[in-house]
Formats: sequence, structure tokens, C-alpha cells
Amino acid sequence: MESSNTEVLHEFPFFRVYKDGRVEKFMKPVETIPPSEDPVTGIRSKDAVVSSEPHVSVRIFVPKSADPTHKLPLIFYIHGGAFSIESAFSAQYDAHVRTLVHEANVVAVSVEYGLFPECPIPRCYDDSWAALNWVASHSGGNGPETWLNDYVDFRRVFLVGDSAGGNISHTLAVRVGSFGLPGVKVVVGAILVHPFFGGTDHDSMWLYMCPTNSGLDDPRLKPSLADLARLGCDRVLVFVAEQDHLRDVGISYTKELKRSGWKGTVELVESKEEQHCFHLWKCEHEKAVALRKALVSFINQD
Repeated sequence: MESSNTEVLHEFPFFRVYKDGRVEKFMKPVETIPPSEDPVTGIRSKDAVVSSEPHVSVRIFVPKSADPTHKLPLIFYIHGGAFSIESAFSAQYDAHVRTLVHEANVVAVSVEYGLFPECPIPRCYDDSWAALNWVASHSGGNGPETWLNDYVDFRRVFLVGDSAGGNISHTLAVRVGSFGLPGVKVVVGAILVHPFFGGTDHDSMWLYMCPTNSGLDDPRLKPSLADLARLGCDRVLVFVAEQDHLRDVGISYTKELKRSGWKGTVELVESKEEQHCFHLWKCEHEKAVALRKALVSFINQD
């Protein structure tokens, strides 16, 4: 008889669960890099602790052009990784957010949230919400981080996330619409890049990672019309990729948002012949450049 130490209870795309409760991830933990100043672009970054218990931190980026007399939009970035891998401090996400800061001329805050299994869902949502509220605490100009006090126009805040981060960005927009965000009159937009939502063979994985789930109709997995109608932003931009297993749920999200009664505007952009989050590792490819241009245009439109 197979030992419970090696008997597999569940097998999911990113990890397996053994009968004795152990979780084995298929990908090694990513290596992280420290904040830095880019000698070419002049973009500076630094890390800040939002909360010590539970531990939540962020990486803040400011462009070379940052000037207290000409404040800039803010992107609040939430990385992807199936709620269980990756980091705001990885080389990949550091470089990606840094590129967005350079091309859009914005300030960015990239959140480091708790990952499964050490931090089961809903920690990712709660940590990100805590970080967003911490950012908003600077809107009066007297928060703990001078860069946010000095350089951010809190009338132009954007939630941006890819994959799992797109799902979390949606959930934050719902919370903003439901509870408000102190000091921030409005979150202008939400940008969801290849967002994860229910309706695929990954549903069971999300349900396992969230022990307190309410089933396949949990609104964090499958957004309800009521939640969509109360999104706390004026505009939404959704990116999908033609060869992505999440393409159809991204398209469905935009359709449901339109019919929910929400008063904002939603745009859908599809990258042909591309796969999930291709822009993160093919960052110089013409379609990745086009994706970023559409994202930058969305942020900087009047």
C-alpha cells in the first residue's frame, strides 16, 4: 500500500497536494532583486513595508521626470502567478513595471502579497487591499513615503494586473465601488491583462486554494452582475491573447460588464497568435510593444 507521504491527493497545473497535506510546487521560488536606480532611464525604486502582521510590502518606482510641481498618474500593479508563485521583486516584474513607468511617465507601486500555500486565498485580496489603502493614505500629502506624497496625482489612479493579478485588480475595483478609498475621489481605470476568472479547468485549483470559497459562483471567481455594476472606476481595459486558455473568460468578462448596468466604458484588445502573458518574456516583440502602447494610451488619454 502506498505511503501517505507519497500518495497524491490532488494534482493541479501549478502544484500537487499529498495525502499528508504537503504541497509541492512545480516551479522553484523566483529569485528577487533589490530596488535600484536605472543608469539609462533614471528610474528610481525603493521598497516599503505596508504591514508587519501580516507582512505586506511594496516596491515604489518614480521616473526621472518626477517633479512635485507636476504630479503624475499612479499605477497600482498586481503581479500574476496563479496566486502561488512570482513576486513584485522578481527581475521579470521589476523590469516590466519599470518599463511601464518609463513609457507612460507615471509613478508605480507594485504590491508583494501573500502566496498560497503559506497564505491561502483570500490573503492575496486582503493584502492588496491593505496596500491600496496604504497608498491612498498619502493623498493628503502627509503619508510615510515622501515619493508618494510629492509626486502622485491622486485624481489619476489606475489598477493594473496580469493573470491572477488581473483577477485581484477586479476584486479591488469592486471593493473601491463598495467601500470607497479614503482620499481618492475616483480610481480612473482598471487594466486587466489576460485576467484569470472562472470558467476553465483551473476552477478547481482556485477553489482548493480558497478554503472559504462559496463554490463556483463565488464572485471573486465568477464576477456577479451586481459586483460588476458597482466597479469603482470610470474605465476598464481588458487584454486577451488568441492562444490563451483564459481568452474566452476575458471576453466574457467584458460582455458581462457591458450588460451589468455599470456606467463606465470598457475596451477589449486582443493579441493575435499569442499565448498567456507573452508580453512578459517577449517584451521587445512588436505585439508586446503594441500591448504596452495601448496600455500607455489608456492611462494618458484625457
